[in-house]
Amino acid sequence: MIYKQKVGCKLENLKPLRDFIRESLALHGVHELHISEIVLALDEMCSNLMIHAHHCNPQDLFELQIDIQPNKPVVFEIIDDGTVFDINQFDEPALGNLIHDKRKGGLGIRLVKSIMDKVEYSQRNGHSICRLEKKVRKGVE
Repeated sequence: MIYKQKVGCKLENLKPLRDFIRESLALHGVHELHISEIVLALDEMCSNLMIHAHHCNPQDLFELQIDIQPNKPVVFEIIDDGTVFDINQFDEPALGNLIHDKRKGGLGIRLVKSIMDKVEYSQRNGHSICRLEKKVRKGVE
């Protein structure tokens, strides 16, 4: 089953987006812990896209697709007309340097990579695609 949501690039749209993610995953019995982790990672990715690529312009849109198939990792695609920031190309600062330099930023990327099993970037039909995958557990434990 594929779920799709178009989103305007203003930060106020993050809550309805989080709700969309949570509800789509819950319909398939995904474990609540995995839902919370995924919502956190996608919130980070989408807010970065809104802020850094679109400067919070509500006229700019991107689409989030969630593909949930039995016995396969859940696939999330953030599809955008603009430039998607490839976190795999980002040179992550060491945690010690972040603390020493009292630097803000850089932790979100580390968080996304630790939550998701795979993060890939591609171009398709003139769109930038950020594809994230996560193996999930079903039910409550």
